[in-house]
Amino acid sequence: MMIFRRRVGLLNLPLLLLSVFISNFLISNGAPVLAQDAINNTASASGDNLPAPIGSNTVRVFADQARLELIKTADRAAAEPGDTVVYRLALRNAGTGPASQIVITDAAPLGVNYIPRSLQGSLSTRSGTNAITLTPATLSGRTVTFIYPRLDAGQTLNIIYAAEITPDAVRGTGRNTAQERRSNIATFLLRIRPGILSDCGTIIGRVFVDKNFDGEQQPGESGVPNAVIFLQDGNRITTDANGLFSMANVVAGPQTGTLDLTSLPGYTLAPNLYFIERNSQSRLVRLEPGGLVRMNFAVTPASGEGQEQN
Repeated sequence: MMIFRRRVGLLNLPLLLLSVFISNFLISNGAPVLAQDAINNTASASGDNLPAPIGSNTVRVFADQARLELIKTADRAAAEPGDTVVYRLALRNAGTGPASQIVITDAAPLGVNYIPRSLQGSLSTRSGTNAITLTPATLSGRTVTFIYPRLDAGQTLNIIYAAEITPDAVRGTGRNTAQERRSNIATFLLRIRPGILSDCGTIIGRVFVDKNFDGEQQPGESGVPNAVIFLQDGNRITTDANGLFSMANVVAGPQTGTLDLTSLPGYTLAPNLYFIERNSQSRLVRLEPGGLVRMNFAVTPASGEGQEQN
């Protein structure tokens, strides 16, 4: 007498235990397949005239699987501080089954700041591309997380957002890394050009009539046009109609500016009642890389007109 037994799926405990020890997933057509999505089918036979039960080979059947492929691009290959870069994430389901609870994490490099109001989304299918409303992304440090409920087979989720390039980006790598937990790792390398913020900064200032000798321009204290300031490197700056001046691309470090009183006939340096070091034609400032410093000069009519009476 022969007894025929058939064991299906999880009843095949030895095979299941072996698969747990060897790997957490299987490979089907080059794509990772979770072990719990595989159905193992085996058969065995025993009989009075057989010395031992006979086992068959195992037939493994896989359910429909999602296969997610992620690509990241940007609207430019290089940028510098002050620029805005538009990034695009395209997540395609190239498998035969749907993928639920899509979670994409996008790690931005130093100095590349996500702009929340710029987020846009669309869904591409065989029939075309339609705009969709995405759940607002969450931001943790420099990592942005995007969530989408479901991506069917053959669909592509498109995520577009903008990022601001700050001066800190010069010290970063410019490399973005994005991944959905079931997809490949997608990267994009943005070349960061230092621009004018590399080792330089900007000096701004004003020359004004100081009526109360406090060294600060108050309402009613007008600027002095056509005043000349010489920097230590020989650069010559002239104030505008409001007494304002600026100099960009100045090498970082200690910088000295000197007011040329010969360019201001009828004026002399105003005494400062609060800061002794400002009773000088020269100003010493320290300019940081990419920084901005102020260099003001207070003057007063040589005749004493316009001075505040105490």
